[in-house]
Amino acid sequence: MVLIQLYTRYNRVWIPDAEHVWKSAEIVKDFHYGDDSLQLLLENGTELKLPVDSSPAELPPLRNPDILVGENDLTALSYLHEPAVLHNLKVRFLESRIIYTYCGIILVALNPYKQIHIYGDAIIHAYSGQNMGDMDPHIFAVAEEAYKQMARDQKNQSIIISGESGAGKTVSARYAMRYFAVVSKSGSKTQVEDKVLASNPITEAIGNAKTIRNDNSSRFGKFTEISFDNRYRIIGANMRTYLLEKSRVVFQAESERNYHIFYQMCACAHLPHFKALKLLSADEFNYTGIGGDIIIEGVDDRKGMEETQQTFSLLGLKEDFQSDVFKVLAAILHLGNVEIKSSGDDRSTISHSDSHLHIFCELLSVRADDLVRWLCNRKLVLVAETVVKPLHKDRAVNSRDALAKRIYAHLFDCVINKINKALQVPGKQHAFVGVLDIYGFETFDINSFEQFCINYANEKLQQQFNLHVFKLEQEEYMKEDIPWTLIDFYDNQPVIDLIEAKMGILDLLDEECLFPQGTDQSWLQKLYNYLDGNPLFERPKLSNETFVIQHFADKVEYQCKGFLEKNRDTLYEELVAVLRVSKFAFLAQFFQEEGPSVPNIKGIKVKPARPGVKSTNKQLRASVGAKFCSSLSLLMETLNATTPHYVRCIKPNDEKLPFEYDSGRVVQQLRACGVLETIRISAQSYPSRWTYFEFYSRYSILMTNEEAGISDKTLACKDVLQRLIQDPNQYKFGRTKIFLRAGQVAYLEKLRLDRLRGACITIQKYVRGLIQRRNYQRLRQAAILIQHYIRGKKTVRKAVSAANLKQGWSAVVIQRYWRGFRIKKSYQTVRLGIIIIQAYTRGWLARRSYSKLVEARKASVLQKYARAWLARRRFNAMRRLVQQVQLSFRVQQLRKKNEEQSKENCGLVERLTSLANSHSQAMERLQALETQLKKTATQKASLEAREKKVKEDASLRVTDLQSQVDGLIIKKQSMEKMFEASSKEQQEKFDQIKMTLLEDKETQAKLRKTAESNLEIQRKEHDKELGFLKEELRKLKDERISLQMKLEDGDQMTADLQDQVGQLTKHVKVIPDLRRDLSNLQNQKQTIERKMMQHSEEARAKLHDISRLLTGSVVKEEVILGLTADYSEKTYEAEDLLAAFTGLEKATRTLENHRKEQKERYETQIEGLKQKVDYFQNENSSLHTLFTEKNNVNENIRQEVCRLSSENCVIPELKVQISELQRQKHECEVLVEEQRKELEEKAAEMKNNLQKRVEEASSKCRHFEEQAEVLEEVKTTLQDQIRDLQEETAHLNKQLQMERDAKIRLRLEAAELSSRNLDFEEQLDQKERVIKQLENQMISLETAQKSSSPGPKHYLGMLECHKEDESRLIQKLILDLKPKGVAVNMIPVLPSYILFMCIRYADFMNDEEKLLSFMNATITAVKKVTTNHQNDLALLSFWLSNMYQLLNCLKQYSGEEEFSKQSTPRQLSNCLQNFDLSDHQQVVSDLAICIYHQLISAMERALTPAIVPGMLEHESLQGISSMKPRGFIKRSSKNNEDTETYTITFIIQRLSHFYTSMTQHGTEPHIVKQVVKQLLFHIGATTLNNMLLRKDMCSCRKGMQIRCNISYLEEWLQEKDLQNCHLIDTLKPLTEAAWLLQVSKSTDDDAKAITETCVELNTVQIVKILNSYTPMDAFEKRVASSFVRKVQSLRQDHDSSAQLMMDANYRFPITFPFCSSSQALELLQVPNSLHLDFLTMI
Repeated sequence: MVLIQLYTRYNRVWIPDAEHVWKSAEIVKDFHYGDDSLQLLLENGTELKLPVDSSPAELPPLRNPDILVGENDLTALSYLHEPAVLHNLKVRFLESRIIYTYCGIILVALNPYKQIHIYGDAIIHAYSGQNMGDMDPHIFAVAEEAYKQMARDQKNQSIIISGESGAGKTVSARYAMRYFAVVSKSGSKTQVEDKVLASNPITEAIGNAKTIRNDNSSRFGKFTEISFDNRYRIIGANMRTYLLEKSRVVFQAESERNYHIFYQMCACAHLPHFKALKLLSADEFNYTGIGGDIIIEGVDDRKGMEETQQTFSLLGLKEDFQSDVFKVLAAILHLGNVEIKSSGDDRSTISHSDSHLHIFCELLSVRADDLVRWLCNRKLVLVAETVVKPLHKDRAVNSRDALAKRIYAHLFDCVINKINKALQVPGKQHAFVGVLDIYGFETFDINSFEQFCINYANEKLQQQFNLHVFKLEQEEYMKEDIPWTLIDFYDNQPVIDLIEAKMGILDLLDEECLFPQGTDQSWLQKLYNYLDGNPLFERPKLSNETFVIQHFADKVEYQCKGFLEKNRDTLYEELVAVLRVSKFAFLAQFFQEEGPSVPNIKGIKVKPARPGVKSTNKQLRASVGAKFCSSLSLLMETLNATTPHYVRCIKPNDEKLPFEYDSGRVVQQLRACGVLETIRISAQSYPSRWTYFEFYSRYSILMTNEEAGISDKTLACKDVLQRLIQDPNQYKFGRTKIFLRAGQVAYLEKLRLDRLRGACITIQKYVRGLIQRRNYQRLRQAAILIQHYIRGKKTVRKAVSAANLKQGWSAVVIQRYWRGFRIKKSYQTVRLGIIIIQAYTRGWLARRSYSKLVEARKASVLQKYARAWLARRRFNAMRRLVQQVQLSFRVQQLRKKNEEQSKENCGLVERLTSLANSHSQAMERLQALETQLKKTATQKASLEAREKKVKEDASLRVTDLQSQVDGLIIKKQSMEKMFEASSKEQQEKFDQIKMTLLEDKETQAKLRKTAESNLEIQRKEHDKELGFLKEELRKLKDERISLQMKLEDGDQMTADLQDQVGQLTKHVKVIPDLRRDLSNLQNQKQTIERKMMQHSEEARAKLHDISRLLTGSVVKEEVILGLTADYSEKTYEAEDLLAAFTGLEKATRTLENHRKEQKERYETQIEGLKQKVDYFQNENSSLHTLFTEKNNVNENIRQEVCRLSSENCVIPELKVQISELQRQKHECEVLVEEQRKELEEKAAEMKNNLQKRVEEASSKCRHFEEQAEVLEEVKTTLQDQIRDLQEETAHLNKQLQMERDAKIRLRLEAAELSSRNLDFEEQLDQKERVIKQLENQMISLETAQKSSSPGPKHYLGMLECHKEDESRLIQKLILDLKPKGVAVNMIPVLPSYILFMCIRYADFMNDEEKLLSFMNATITAVKKVTTNHQNDLALLSFWLSNMYQLLNCLKQYSGEEEFSKQSTPRQLSNCLQNFDLSDHQQVVSDLAICIYHQLISAMERALTPAIVPGMLEHESLQGISSMKPRGFIKRSSKNNEDTETYTITFIIQRLSHFYTSMTQHGTEPHIVKQVVKQLLFHIGATTLNNMLLRKDMCSCRKGMQIRCNISYLEEWLQEKDLQNCHLIDTLKPLTEAAWLLQVSKSTDDDAKAITETCVELNTVQIVKILNSYTPMDAFEKRVASSFVRKVQSLRQDHDSSAQLMMDANYRFPITFPFCSSSQALELLQVPNSLHLDFLTMI
């Protein structure tokens, strides 16, 4: 497509303008090839004829469509040229108040000169992790891109920030470093991030100053390397500086200031630690007052000094170092006030009484005489001698100023080195991001050496930028497999060679500086001689002191004055020696002996272009230009080794007015910073790049039906583009994108707009035509009506006469009497027929009701006797069953007790046997003693003669032995008596215990009888509960089988009972079924009889109606009497039907004459009647089908009855009744079948006869209508019957529900009985323990040992856990427990109950140490398991529910009244008794809150990646696309092609998963509601924050998409029954934002509506949305700035917050209300699957 074809009417172009650079104009007439002018219409309404050439290069640039204006990326514009860029920036800056814009890889930043709320931590977190093109342009987006590429590509990065003074470079660099400090999340205790940020105030204090253009202008270049470790956390930083403006120390232009640090010190001169410096006011020092303006509006220098001192301290620079720095700075100020006077020709002197001189020397500890001498003189070293030469006053002043500059430069370098040391942290650097804050291209009225160096540095940076842009373009083309063609771009290497090559400007400058007599003029003359032939170097015609260099941005004229002096940076060696010997060590180290001062950073050596001249004087060291060239080479080497990112700062105006736009200044800076060069390079290739999906979504409206039907969207896009754009050179098809040349998108937009405009015109045409047709038809009907009345009136006037009136009146009178006569005759006929019919009908009804009453009375009598017989039989059977069960149970109990007693008797016998054995042993011992005594007596007799003394001793011994024997005999007798007494006593106690047990047994039997009687009463009341009794009998049967192995004597009785129980079970099953079948058969019989009577009545009524309708009003009375015979007794006779039909034929013949008159009127209805006949046939067939189904049902009932009768042969009476009923039923079926066949035959015959006479009988219409009504009534009757059946079904369901409730009650009562049995068993166990204690006492009496104390008393609802098992319990119940199995197979909160039961046992045992240990171990284990599984939603929700339940248990069983109101008496008795666990309640509550926040965080982490794609980016409304042209910024998205696509459905599925997980694990509903509320708030806040930072998301269509997604969330809440909890209110800010995007935004009423509706959004957010509103089509309009200001004025009283972003991490306060549990602890059982068999249930 030729570009000239776009110059058509209504398109707009840009034409040059002196004031605004470019202005817009609209083409009035199409431009054709060969025309010499272009007719334009300016915006002010004037017409302009612009002379042009037909070549495209001479035509004015086209203006982009309005839809493309305001784009985030300038490369997304269809027309890429200077006016388009300028206008786009202006619209974004002034209308949308957006300061950042992308231009390819460049971020263009306009200084707003106003504080704006877009740099908070919330904004940082919003940009963190986002792709560069996904969010609105921002410095944070560039920083995130650098950080992401560093982590992804393992390569160092750099951010190059440039611009004029006052453009905002320093602030941008500060925000970039702040972003890295926040997102790196360093865990170091050195606070390295704070130190990196703290370095900025210090460097700004000593390196920034107020200039004409900027109040905080950086007067040096700075490259800050931020170092990261292998986890990409900040571990340190390093700072390099370039070209400090030292001349500012001694001279400032008008309205400018020196460096900030001097004014800060002067403002604090009165403070104690500054008094020693003897500072004055800033206007009293020459170095600070020369500019005349010492105050910056809005800046407090005193606070600035406080901040500087704080940052010094934060960096670890102690007060001694600070005081040394302040001393040097104060000395520089005093040195500037040292007065140098002229004393004769070429001489100068300094007064020794100068106070400032003495203060300077005092502060720096130097000798005043030496300083004065060498300030006013200099030493010349000649070949033969050394000469001291006096200096002129001007030279002396220059020497003083050079000394001040050198001291300040050294001080600046020292502070920077200290900062670098403070920022160094131990650790290995893995990668770094460099932030370069450097001056931009400068051109002033007077440009000197500083501007020359700055522009030289910008030439090097521009060269590096061009190569990088060229490289990125080539990579993009290669990636998309598009042939690469060389693009012609500006190469500034010739300018760089002009400056730095051999015999270039710098080389000639260094050469001239070597000559002592060299001057600026002589150096300039060399430039003229050597460089005159270079096209980039010019010699002005009107000046001999300047030269001009053609830089890439513009031509710059430089003044040669001062070049040599500034390049030399001369300071005489004598002054250096004076300072070197200073006693002030801090100063002396500045001037130590040093080699060449060429910086050697990182060991990089720079070889000079040519060898320098070796100087004999130390003053001839390396020049400033050489130093700067070397440092610049090192900088470029560093930048080339990194991936650069570019930020270009622009000053919108020179007056520093907020949001004011000067197009001339902006375009000048755009040309200087390379933005327009980037645009030019992009425009030469294919700047517009669309993915196939975006292109299809946007331009599918231009496709034909064949193209739209292609399933492959890529192929469809190619086809439509080839059809629309004929020139294939205007586009290229890549693998994933379509590349378009400049202007093609605008052409496609024009075609799209034309298509939409045509569609709108078509729609408007048809709508307007419809409206006009409706108006026309309404007017036409009104005209016809008016004509009707007018013509009628005229006709009446013509026809009115006396004769006509008389005739008309007579006709009316005749008609009146004739009609009256006819109506009277008809009324009398109908009245007589009705009376006769009513008489017969009433008689028939009376007889039928009487017969029904008789039948009902007989049936009731039969039912009474049958029910009585059945009740008696059922009662007897149940009584026998219960008696047998009681008998078997009692026998079992007695046998059990007998066995126990026999065992006890056996034990007693064994004990008596053991006592007898012991007695016999004692007797044997006594006999042994007697024999021993006999032996002693014999020995006594034999020895008696030997010694008398021995005899006496023997006799005494015998006496003693005899006494011992007597004592033993007495003891034996007493023991026997005691044994008999104790035996009697034990026997009595045993008898008492036995009687007590018998009484307890009788009491238990009575209780059982009472319970059984109650059960018997309930069984009588609820016949349908026999199924449950069947289960109980089956259980008794199982118990009887288990006891059968133990009781050999009861085998026969058990077998008999089993047979009887089986028979009774069959009887119980058969009785209700038989009774139900009997009642069903009786009901069916009655129903069949009733239907037969109804059919007869309906047949008779139909015949009567047909006869009445056919006779009409002209039939005689005797005909009607003949037709209305007595049908009540002949309903079932076919002859009566034939006679009735014959009467109908006679009546039909009497109406033949009347039929002929009405024949024409009824002929049109015959077809409808035929259709009704078909309908009636279908109705008859359906009735026949119903009858057949009923017969089938009856057959099924008969088969069921036969089966029951065969199974229940034990009931012959019921069999007889059933057979009789079957016989009656069969007879009824036969009778009904015969009648049905007869009726069908008669009906068919009647139908045929009637169809033959339908044309003759004109009134057959009424007959069929009445018959249809009758059938409708039949249908209604059937519907009523169906409704009755449904009601009966509902009644049966209620009965089933009642039966289930009764079963539940029986189960509860059985559980209660079982608990009572447990109580009885517990009592028996206690009594058995008493018996065992008594037995132990008997044994203790026998063995003479002390009895042991009885064991402690235990309670139900506790678990005994030993100290050594505590760790096992924690491991199995908490650490190793899987929530899924517990949620599925057990109670979800079972662990909490188990833990509390263990706590109860520790409380019962009054073991405080065990209780505290157990509680601490439990809480520690829960914390550990939740901390180790922070992303396991199931586990977190599980333990949240358990900790909440444990908290409720601690409260419920604490004994406090407020928590025990709903507790049962048993629960009240189980309250804690010994310890107050209120402190532990707080600990458990805190743990539950912690788990809740962990659960919320885990859910948010799982949900956050899907929120923005699902809520904002996904288009849930099909057909409403919000795609727009976009640039090619999204470099980081190249690896995201395979990522998951998130939708609103995915978000809802996530929410459902969370909800299901919480409900499965027993989470309380109010906690679930709080979780859902928190998640909805997170969704709304994240979505709104992202929308506020994305201009492409602020459109009407996107608002519709967001509102649709919110409605899906509302539906989900309704599905989960959460709609009444006001949870959707958390999405109100997002809802209001969506509404704001859709509502009209133009009038004052709209502004008021926005103010009243948007109550949740603050003013900043509303204004941001209004400013960011982006039209998707040309039919939409942008929001006017006046409307935004109107909304702001109306919202002044509504502001509650000025924050732009919502806090997405805000947490609503969580509450855990007390919820009483009805769970009985004593009924809980520990499942075997938990492997807690070491716990003992108490």
